[in-house]
Amino acid sequence: MSAFGTRVNRVEDLRLLTLGGTYVDDLRVPELIGAAYVTFVRSPVAHAVITGIDTSRAEAHPGVVAVYTAADLTDLPAPQPFRRPEHGGGFFAEPLLAGGKVRFVGEPVAVVLTDARYDGQDVAELVDVDYEQLPAVVGIAQALLDDTLLFEEAGTNLADQRDRGTYDDGVFADADVVVEREVVNHRVACVPLECRATAAAFDGTRLTVWHSSQNAQRCRSTLAESLGISPDAIRVIVPDVGGGFGAKIGIDRDAIVVALAAWKSRTSVRWAESRVENLVAMTQGRAQLNRVKIGGKRDGTITAYRLDVVQDAGAYPRTATLAPVTCMMAPGVYDIPHVQTGYRVVVTNATPVNKYRGAGRPEASAAIERAVDLFAAEIEMDPVEVRRRNFIAADAFPFRTRTGARYDSGAYEEVLDKVLGAADYPRLRTEQTARRDNGCVHVLGIGISVYVEMTGGGGETAKVTVDVTGRATVQTGSSTQGQGHHTAWSMLVEAELGIPMDQITVVHGDTDLIPKAVGTYSSRSLQLGGSAVHKAASEVRDQARRHAADLLGARVTDIVLDTSSGTWHAAGDPGRSVTWTQVVRHAEVESLSADVEFDSDQPTFPFGAHLSVVDVDTETGMTTVLRHVTVDDAGPVLNPALAEGQRHGGIAQGIAQALFEEVRYDEDGNPLNATLADYGAVACADLPDFELAASETPTDVNPLGVKGIGEAGTIGSTPAVQNAVIDAVAHLGVRHIDMPMTPSRVWAAIKEAGDARQSQR
Repeated sequence: MSAFGTRVNRVEDLRLLTLGGTYVDDLRVPELIGAAYVTFVRSPVAHAVITGIDTSRAEAHPGVVAVYTAADLTDLPAPQPFRRPEHGGGFFAEPLLAGGKVRFVGEPVAVVLTDARYDGQDVAELVDVDYEQLPAVVGIAQALLDDTLLFEEAGTNLADQRDRGTYDDGVFADADVVVEREVVNHRVACVPLECRATAAAFDGTRLTVWHSSQNAQRCRSTLAESLGISPDAIRVIVPDVGGGFGAKIGIDRDAIVVALAAWKSRTSVRWAESRVENLVAMTQGRAQLNRVKIGGKRDGTITAYRLDVVQDAGAYPRTATLAPVTCMMAPGVYDIPHVQTGYRVVVTNATPVNKYRGAGRPEASAAIERAVDLFAAEIEMDPVEVRRRNFIAADAFPFRTRTGARYDSGAYEEVLDKVLGAADYPRLRTEQTARRDNGCVHVLGIGISVYVEMTGGGGETAKVTVDVTGRATVQTGSSTQGQGHHTAWSMLVEAELGIPMDQITVVHGDTDLIPKAVGTYSSRSLQLGGSAVHKAASEVRDQARRHAADLLGARVTDIVLDTSSGTWHAAGDPGRSVTWTQVVRHAEVESLSADVEFDSDQPTFPFGAHLSVVDVDTETGMTTVLRHVTVDDAGPVLNPALAEGQRHGGIAQGIAQALFEEVRYDEDGNPLNATLADYGAVACADLPDFELAASETPTDVNPLGVKGIGEAGTIGSTPAVQNAVIDAVAHLGVRHIDMPMTPSRVWAAIKEAGDARQSQR
């Protein structure tokens, strides 16, 4: 029985919708009875030297358990600095608590422990911190000037760079048309439904940490390194998690401080941040300035493309992967003869940037898809036709790109055709022309994007056990934050072993039970975690077949498992069968199990096409998304309900970035929208019903043939919407609008174009 293509209701949802989830702040376990509450003292300024910290008033307050500053952490290992390869040395180290200097509003400088939760903020205000304010470095342009340095010892705000000295303008010499443009991929907040939360308890021997995370095992290794203790002395448990989106990969420094507080105070502690804390202190996403240069022939052939990336790392470079991944994926779905990429990474006085849904791939897609539309506009050709003429051919896979990526499989023209057909593209263009001819204030825009992304790669662990009751347990290294892993893994085990889904238990997120794992990010779960579950279930089935043969007095090669009933019988004799309970008892063990690791050194490359239809009011700049039609191809679909849920969420986040969301700072580095009253998080009323068409192109790099789906919608939707808004007002002379395309920004672009036309007259 194949599990694939079956629409099964999520098994997680009954508990979540009736009893509710158990998140870190909900935990009422014995170890946390009487736990102290952690409150952070955070910097109110973006850039300053700390000239003094006085904790005496706070320590004297009733109900205070402890107050810690950087001076109390000198016994810990020195923080590992971000290393710049071209210098061979290390700079840009991020302390657990700021001691000598603060570098962004919200940076923690002290932590207080109180008996009562709501005393914490009052006590935090009693910690006296003296700041000698410094000029703030706000944005990439200021960072590149190096007039003010965040790290004087580095001598520069440039944390990393690669390949910019290899650019060759000669590849553009034969082009009929060359277009250059700066494309801003602005900073956004991750905004998970559950903010960051951590609890920790120390029993004198071991430290137990409950953390809202995407991978417990990485948390444990990071904690061990940061605290200078053995990983065996730490247990990490991940309960229900209310969204991660990349910002909860592993454990960040605030949560490490919470664990440290338990370790140092020899007690239990708990922390759940406020939404304001989350919006200023949790890592943020995107924050790139991309300069594109694209050249080609007037027949629509693209001959050369350059992507120059400047990544804003925020106050501390927490990841080395964003800009390199953007460069790796620069050419997108196009077979361009000459591709040049390079990047710089700079530090600024803003919240640190880290991985956020797509992590480098949305930025690459936004840049190339915007560049293709700019090129199409310059040669006055339909952007659909330009794309057709430059796709990697369907028979060229596996295809090695000019940036070194090995695309496993793809059918780019096919998915574009499906989207165009589903949307009735010719009719949309006819309606657009009619509105323009009639002088309609509400103009129509049609935006296209065709994307490819990189997912997975590496390994994952799984253990499948069948006990004497015939029930199965799956212990998985993949850690869920709402994706539906329990449903998916149960479907795979039922298909392999014939054990009904309601008799299968899935366990994740506990380092004592699952000491080795990688976790959930980069859309890797089904292709790696699912393949590991499939492999483990297959091994259990092979073990059981031998015992079933012995029970039935038949040859092992003749034994058949009827997955529809979960019984074993000899081929041709289904009337005489044995159950899983009988097989396990015959084996004279408590259970049959297989503990496996599935490895794949090759990532997969999902792809798709998005078409967005928008209405733009030319008098106000207001944009309304009328339709969003997509094909997202991630190989065979295990459960359409799960895949569609991932697509819906990704599309919503991508549209939100294009139109609504942006983290903004003033000239002093103060956040301007640190509440949900000011930050433009998307709501259901802002979105249409999404139109999802299907395409399934398998990969050969894992036994399930699947690719990742979790980030696809985010990668395809943003450039489609941006292109649609610009297309809507292109006839008015607008060539580009930076995201987010708010009404004021769209209106300003229309006015600027109108003024330019007027001056030319």
